[in-house]
Amino acid sequence: MEERLKNLKKVLDKTAFSNLNFTDQHRKNIKERINKTSESDENVLLAVMQLLVHEKTGYELAKNLRRRGIQKFEDAEGFLYILLHRLEQKGYLQSSWEDSKVKYYRLNDKGKRLLQKAESKHSKKQFVFKEMLQE
Repeated sequence: MEERLKNLKKVLDKTAFSNLNFTDQHRKNIKERINKTSESDENVLLAVMQLLVHEKTGYELAKNLRRRGIQKFEDAEGFLYILLHRLEQKGYLQSSWEDSKVKYYRLNDKGKRLLQKAESKHSKKQFVFKEMLQE
């Protein structure tokens, strides 16, 4: 497969991208933008918890995270389910099965209190979430 991708790149370089030139400064600017928009674990966790104020499946949650521009779980949705399982074990989420096929997740009261604490102490949310994961 990798060889096919290399061949595709060669073809695109000769056709579609033949008129594009990127300066070193342009590349540097792009890298800086990527680094600025990279998602910290705390921001991702905050977004997950905000979205789980209302009941959602893991699939719905992943879709909503993508809409928010969070791509941390792209091609690795298993990590999202690990996070959901951890939050459930720590007592921040409740889950239920619908017709034994679909699992729904939602913040419980403990999770809502933690979310409020994190949102009210926005600058200290990192501490709040570390505290949550260590309990």
